[in-house]
Amino acid sequence: MTMAAPERDSDVVADGSTGSSVENAFDALSAAAPEGWRVELIEGEIHVVPPANGEHEEIVSELSDQVTQRRRDRGLRTYTGLGLYVPDASPTGKVVPDLVIAPKGSFGDDAEYHDPAPVMLVGEVTSRSTGRQDRGPKLRGYARAGIPCYLLIDREAGEIIVHSEPSDGAYTRSTEAKLSKSIELPEPLGFELDTGEF
Repeated sequence: MTMAAPERDSDVVADGSTGSSVENAFDALSAAAPEGWRVELIEGEIHVVPPANGEHEEIVSELSDQVTQRRRDRGLRTYTGLGLYVPDASPTGKVVPDLVIAPKGSFGDDAEYHDPAPVMLVGEVTSRSTGRQDRGPKLRGYARAGIPCYLLIDREAGEIIVHSEPSDGAYTRSTEAKLSKSIELPEPLGFELDTGEF
């Protein structure tokens, strides 16, 4: 489900302070979303995402397992269900990638949405309800945030794409492989991801 954000920049809320109407709508939908559903705000549109299906979660689990076993930098950790604040993706920039890889201890506070500065890689696994956002607005937002690597597992297209080397708000390098093949992940991961295990 997608909802267009209000066109106004801000509203005066009950206590007299000024707050973003987009952020107010986002917060209200987040609070009302059924358990397991995610609410994201991407390029001015609020997306209410249903729980992932089993195949999606199997891929995320296998991806996480391979990273944990094969990473060269033993200080890196994998995170799922972690909120990131990606400033240029939307008015509030609140997204929840399927997978985040960052150094241990990067997210030790109690915030719901975190600064992406320590993130080495974000991963998204497409579904019918999220594919358009994963291929477009999130790709642009992650690049603008300077996240070094965006791993897109596109189930509908049957391919995996590694976007890397962000510069001037865009990824300057992309490597593709068909699902079932292996693809090299850049340093500091520096190993071949075997998508045949998906």
